[in-house]
Formats: sequence, structure tokens, C-alpha cells
Amino acid sequence: MEMLELTAGPDASGRLDAWLAGQCAELSRSALQNLMEQGRVTRNGRCVNKKDKVSPGEVYCIDLPEPQPIEAQPQNIPLDVVYEDADLIVVNKPKGMVVHPAPGNPDGTLVNALLYHCAGQLSGIGGAIRPGIVHRIDKDTSGLLVMAKNDAAHQALSAQFSVHSIHRVYHAIVYGNLKEDEGFVETYLGRDPRDRKKMAVVSPEVSGARYAYTGWRVLERFGNFTYIACQLKTGRTHQIRVHMASIGHPLAGDAVYGPRSCIKSLNGQCLHAKELGFIHPATQQWVQFDSPLPAYFTEFLTRLRKEHRA
Repeated sequence: MEMLELTAGPDASGRLDAWLAGQCAELSRSALQNLMEQGRVTRNGRCVNKKDKVSPGEVYCIDLPEPQPIEAQPQNIPLDVVYEDADLIVVNKPKGMVVHPAPGNPDGTLVNALLYHCAGQLSGIGGAIRPGIVHRIDKDTSGLLVMAKNDAAHQALSAQFSVHSIHRVYHAIVYGNLKEDEGFVETYLGRDPRDRKKMAVVSPEVSGARYAYTGWRVLERFGNFTYIACQLKTGRTHQIRVHMASIGHPLAGDAVYGPRSCIKSLNGQCLHAKELGFIHPATQQWVQFDSPLPAYFTEFLTRLRKEHRA
């Protein structure tokens, strides 16, 4: 058993389940509500209710049950395979698909589809929950991912990611009109101290802070929006989303880092992993792939072009 102790600060307010969820990145609000119903969340030894209000200065204890082992199972889910050989597979992930199983997304993921497609021939370095996974992109980000079919390929690809030699270009549509035609954002990223589920630009002295660099280039301007290409030197969690928001140009459709009135028809951030290049682990030759923009992206571009010409 693991016990978490959380002390509510003097400014803490609102419903207890919402406040606790904001303090625990690993627990969703629904998961906390379930723990409350099981009597696993207490204050001064007494069980609390999900509708209770948080009390500033009070200490809340969360009794976490032993984690249940999860093992991804093969599922016959169609894959858009861009390239495949005995060592690796490159796929074009659609928007809305989670990369690997996790609490809240136990199946229907890219890993489930890969296990079926590759008949279990995936590297084991990532464990039973992440076989073959060398890198990830967010659920609502579409585009290219490379997965390893054996441990040697996994180690070789991971080494390239660690020294930032992988070629990665993302296309995005951001709010506002960028003043320059190109530029970069270079910061340290870490957990947002006000919301542990989000990432934020932080001081390099903060525990867990990691260096991040995003170069950007304008492709097309629409007045209130700009179509850009972003080249990554690093690949931190939510990197492009946080970096562009930090300079006042969040991604269109981003409900987490964008304005409250986000464009819901996009069903998430307008971000596509378009180019991916690396040295093939077996042949030692440079290989590079390009993914066409998906329908949600091109439809939004068409709409912006029409509105801009009007």
C-alpha cells in the first residue's frame, strides 16, 4: 500500500475531488471519486465525500491500492503503415488514438493494434505495456511514429533520440499572427506547479526541469491564425503546445493550453507529425518519411483560406 498526504494551502478552494485531482497528476478525478467511495480518502481519520469542499490548512490522506498489472493484448485495429521491415515499422497515427494502454485507456491503442499486426514481434525494452514504443505523440496529435521490432533496433533508435539526431518536423496552426517569418523557443519544461496534469515553462533549477528547443517557420498567414512548421531538437511532453502558448500563440483547438473558447470542431490541437527521419538501425542508411496532412487539418486550412480571402 502507498499513502499520499496532501496539505491544502491557504488559497485552496472548490470541490475536494477537483482540488485533489489537480494535485495528483497520476490520478483522474473519476479515479479519486472511486477511492472516496471506497473510504480510501480521509481527513483527520474520517472518510470524505466527493462533494465536500476543500478546507485550507487541512491534511488529506489517500490510501492507494496496489497497482494491478496491465498487459496489452493484440487487437485487430486497422493501421496506416508507411514503412515496415524486419527491424522497425513506421505508422501514421490518427488523431484520437492513444499510443499505449494506461488507466482510462486500457485498449484500442496503437500498441494493441501493433501487437496484432506484428504478431508479437516487437521489442521488449518498453515492457508488457509499451512493447516496441521508442517515442510517443499525444492522443490528439496525428502523424508519424517509428516502433522497434527487436531490442537492438530499439536501443539504436533510442540512442538517436537521446542525442537529438532524429529529424522531426510537425505542422501546426496557431492563434495570432507571428511577427517574424521564423524563430525558436528555448526553455526548460516541467510540471506546472499549479496543475500537475499540465506542463509549463519553468526555471532550470526546478526539480524535474528538462531542456527543450522548438524551431518554427511560418508557412502561411491568415491574420488571426498562422500555419507553421516546427522542427524539434528535443521531444518533451507537450513541447510544441507549451512552447507556442508561452510566446502567445497557442495551437488552434488546444483545450489545455489554448483559450477557453477553443475550436471544438478540431477535436483537439491542430498538430501533425509530418516528417520523420533517422539512421536505419540495421542498414546504417538515412531514411526519411513524409505524411500527408490529414482531413481535419486540410479542412481547417481550406476554411481559413476562404475566410482570409473574403
